[in-house]
Amino acid sequence: MFVFGLAVMFKLLSIQFLQGDQYRALVDKRDIKNVTIPANRGNVYADDGSLLATSIPKYNIAIDAVTSGNKTFEEFIKPLCDSLSGYLGKPSSYYERELRKARKNRNQYYLLVKNITYTDYVRFRNFPLLKLGAISGGLIVEQTTKREFPMGEIARRTIGYERFDDQGNVTRPGIDGAFGVKYLRGTDGLRKKQKIGNGKWKPMTDFNHVEPKDGYDVYTTIDVNIQDIAHHALKEQLDKYKADHGCVVVMETKTGEIKAISNLGRNKKGVYYERLNYAVGESHESGSTFKLMALAAALEDKVVDTSDVVDTEKGVLTFYGKKVRDSKYGGYGKISVSEAFEVSSNTGIVKAIHQAYKKKPSEFVDRLYDMSLNRKLGLSIIGEPEPIIPDPRIKNGRWSGIALQWMAYGYGVSFTPLQTLTFYNAVANNGEMVKPKFLKEVKEFDNVIVPYKKEVINRSICSKETITKLQQLLKNVVEKKHGTGHRLYSKNFSMAGKTGTCQKDYKNKEKLNYISSFAGYFPADNPKYSCIVVIHEPDREVGYYGADVSGPVFKKIAQKIFIDTPLINEINSLDVKIAAVEKEYETFYDTAGTYRTIMPNVVGLPVMDALALLENMEVDVKVELDGSGIVEAQSVSKNVKLKKNQTIVLKAS
Repeated sequence: MFVFGLAVMFKLLSIQFLQGDQYRALVDKRDIKNVTIPANRGNVYADDGSLLATSIPKYNIAIDAVTSGNKTFEEFIKPLCDSLSGYLGKPSSYYERELRKARKNRNQYYLLVKNITYTDYVRFRNFPLLKLGAISGGLIVEQTTKREFPMGEIARRTIGYERFDDQGNVTRPGIDGAFGVKYLRGTDGLRKKQKIGNGKWKPMTDFNHVEPKDGYDVYTTIDVNIQDIAHHALKEQLDKYKADHGCVVVMETKTGEIKAISNLGRNKKGVYYERLNYAVGESHESGSTFKLMALAAALEDKVVDTSDVVDTEKGVLTFYGKKVRDSKYGGYGKISVSEAFEVSSNTGIVKAIHQAYKKKPSEFVDRLYDMSLNRKLGLSIIGEPEPIIPDPRIKNGRWSGIALQWMAYGYGVSFTPLQTLTFYNAVANNGEMVKPKFLKEVKEFDNVIVPYKKEVINRSICSKETITKLQQLLKNVVEKKHGTGHRLYSKNFSMAGKTGTCQKDYKNKEKLNYISSFAGYFPADNPKYSCIVVIHEPDREVGYYGADVSGPVFKKIAQKIFIDTPLINEINSLDVKIAAVEKEYETFYDTAGTYRTIMPNVVGLPVMDALALLENMEVDVKVELDGSGIVEAQSVSKNVKLKKNQTIVLKAS
């Protein structure tokens, strides 16, 4: 027994002094761990300071029922249970019974409440016993953060997020994803926790060993009013045409600031939501919107002029057995290049480009390169593909005997909606191509950490003479009666743009579908905003032409921006008078002064004026609005005596 005792003593001393550090480290590793405390992710704001995305801290509050001394526990148990009863609703006796049971069972982690806000967390910390902290009061606090989007699904994909799956793979779409690592994420903190059995861990102290540092806030260029207008205008048209998906982008002409971007796709139940960022990441053949780029190259090289006459040859041209057709049966006869663009004649534009470049197609491609059409925009948002432009000098460069002719009317080339819009914006901006801009600045509280300034991609995509001709072509599309966009024309505000209707999956006739688009800017003479609308796979039985499907979305956005959003923030002169506005005002003033109890004639008035006039007469007004916002019909006839709170329906277009 004595020898056995010596052996035990020897082993104990050996473990204590020779292997002690090893075993102590093993115990610490198994029973104590550093837990990451996520930093609050920075907020994402609109350009006016409206909140687009924010991290909300949430707290779980538990109690170690064992750590308090008997005297302390007995002193505070009753008032603590009274406080819990006041907050959680059950009788005080219930909580006292549960906490005493937990203490008897040596429960070191008894959960009191989950997912409470910071305000409630502060309230809990001041409850009796808990306010003594982790050691004396047994307070256990666990913090998590939840990302919330105050605008809901509007622009959700563009605002973006950072998400990890179970394998640790990360997805980072949109602005949040693009700038998350660099600015928004912040630096995580650390807190030591001790294992208390049953797979539970509790903080060893009521403070963090390393405090988390919150991320910076980013201020975007998004205008919440324009975003709302764009989102609902797009969704309404997608519903109407039962389309698969679509996108809208509104850009400020001079700065390149993206004021609105909406991407809506349909799920299996037919519900549209922000599924993918189509505007940034989906490249497709452009169709007729590319005709502007083709003519820009030819005009700049002075091999074509807008006054040149081309023969559309009964609406069909043939190259190597492949046919180019006009949408109008029989074609347009002999017309000018300008008219060919305005009516979107495929044969007219193709013939002009073919005659100019058939012996030197490389010059056509080089001119497209000179206009920066072959380069990515270099966006921070992930997912932008390279533009596709066939080149006869590049092996496997997608060139063929019909490549030049097909390029002329938008086939064989491929761009994203935002890449196409950037070119149209350059035309609106008198030739200066600016990079689309999503951020204004990065801030920490009121301190600007990183300002984001305007970036120029190309100082001048072509000569002023060419730009002037392109601008006139785009105006003619809308203003001239034969233009494909004339149905969008309004005498109340001006627009310029180009329709596009492109076949999709045309190699398989069973899958043949369409992409409808409209790209342009407004006002036509002094552009403030450029805009593109692209809608994929509208129901062919309802309609698929760009003028019918995408054009009305463009018009609705332009119209509502004109009505709801001030275009000029600075008053240069108080003496400026516009005859049309003056006449409109006088009409409104005379009507308001004459009619007080009987129904006036408001047909021809802007909807906003009619609303103001009738609501001042204490009647209810409902507006059925579709178009420019001018009253076309009223449910109560002129000179009929009105009753108080009577309902009047106005139809506007």
